[in-house]
Amino acid sequence: MPLMETLAKAQAVAAGRAQPLATVRHRWLSDRPLVFVPLTTAGEVGAPLGALVGTERDAPHLLVVPQPRDRDLRSAFLAALADEMLPYLTSYEDRTVLEPGRETDPETGKKVSVERELCEDAPQLIVPNPAGVEYVRLLGRATRFRRTAEEDPADPYPAPSQVPLLGRWLTHYGERARTPGSALLLAMTELLSLHWATGQSGLEDQHLGALLAWLDPPQGVDGAQAALRAQVGRGADGLLCCPPAGPATDPVFDNTALAPAIDRYDAARSAGADTGPAEREIRALLTSQLRPTWDDVWRGIDLLRALPPGGHVEDRWKRDRWSYTGHRDRLRAGEPPQPRVDDAVTAAQKLSGRETAQARLDAQEALDDPLVMAGRRLAGEAFAGEVTAVEMAYSDGKVPRPRPLLTVATDDEPHLDEGGTVYRALPDGRTQEARFTGWTAPGVLRVQLLNGMGRGKVPDEGSVPEVGDRLCWTLFEHAPRGGPELPDADATPWTHGGPPSSAPGAATHDPVTSEDYL
Repeated sequence: MPLMETLAKAQAVAAGRAQPLATVRHRWLSDRPLVFVPLTTAGEVGAPLGALVGTERDAPHLLVVPQPRDRDLRSAFLAALADEMLPYLTSYEDRTVLEPGRETDPETGKKVSVERELCEDAPQLIVPNPAGVEYVRLLGRATRFRRTAEEDPADPYPAPSQVPLLGRWLTHYGERARTPGSALLLAMTELLSLHWATGQSGLEDQHLGALLAWLDPPQGVDGAQAALRAQVGRGADGLLCCPPAGPATDPVFDNTALAPAIDRYDAARSAGADTGPAEREIRALLTSQLRPTWDDVWRGIDLLRALPPGGHVEDRWKRDRWSYTGHRDRLRAGEPPQPRVDDAVTAAQKLSGRETAQARLDAQEALDDPLVMAGRRLAGEAFAGEVTAVEMAYSDGKVPRPRPLLTVATDDEPHLDEGGTVYRALPDGRTQEARFTGWTAPGVLRVQLLNGMGRGKVPDEGSVPEVGDRLCWTLFEHAPRGGPELPDADATPWTHGGPPSSAPGAATHDPVTSEDYL
């Protein structure tokens, strides 16, 4: 755990309420997100029990499966979920702008300027916790391969056409959530934990009610007491006052309330009687479990909207918009659903992209937020100090370039090696590099500027710090680049996931021998 987070947690325990870990909001928040609070039944992985879904705080849509073991009812739930989600997910597809870019001309091999279509905005899904993100991914995997009547007329149980389409969208959102910094699919507990530190463990922070109890405890109650009440407090009926909606349900609720209600529903259906009263009872029970979490998610959104957005948040959201636009284009082109398992080339590309995104996110959060930068300074990954002297120097060569030497006094203890590179952000958004030349005294070091001063013999105005300026330098790059490009799938050897040999008679798998049988 980083030192700053450890310190903030200790302060939260002492103060009785959560302490800030950030001064700005590090994730994009849509003006109209879709909140999805699912519930699953115990005993069968992924079997839906109910959900609240919608974009309006005061008007959520309740979806219920009165008998989770009934496959027809579960299919009806998925169809209803698609009816609720798809209009929102597809409502941003046609509002586009043209973005300039450069592509390689296939004939000449040269870079040419092009304009590409980019969606103006993208839909955003918010779930209560990381388990909700996993459930979204599971729903996508379970539905994107469903066969419709148009695709397979002989299928005895065809899915409505919108169900596999929803599965493809949910799969894309679930995969995109694995990219650091992405905001298409967000878990509220992770969002709040990114910006505030509580006095409880990270595992306890996955309970949204307990986490909010630390952020906004009731009058006269400290965060620890309020969180304990949220976690284990029960009413006169023996049910939790703050249901987890994790999306698993509370076992006591399952045994004492839900199971008898489902039994009454089954009995009415078996007897051919009206199932309406039993179904209404189940709907009321599930509402009592879902609505508190629904309200907590919106409370979290209010707390996050009170923070100003970080400087790089919009840039990361633009990458999400490109991701959304790309998936829209794949659907319109009639491409097949995402495979169950990525091939080796695709998996390597995803891993490389996520590693680059993580390094970029770490750098951008520190540059956007002085509180995050303070943690990097404590870790020896950055330093701040005052310029005490500036000595003009020039590079060797036919055309000497300015290479000023700066003397900087600092109280930080960066982990610098002589000759190492340090970086600082310029007001125009560029990054200026400098070379560490050594310590001249305890707390005093020298760096030599390497770029960002223009192309003339005289540095551009304002590009060289002056005596008395206070600067912050980092040991990490501000725009880290990824590794070398991976080869195309067709150019990848079969040993690394490429195509099998196309030679005549080449076997696509090992032949079966007698040793393959016991």
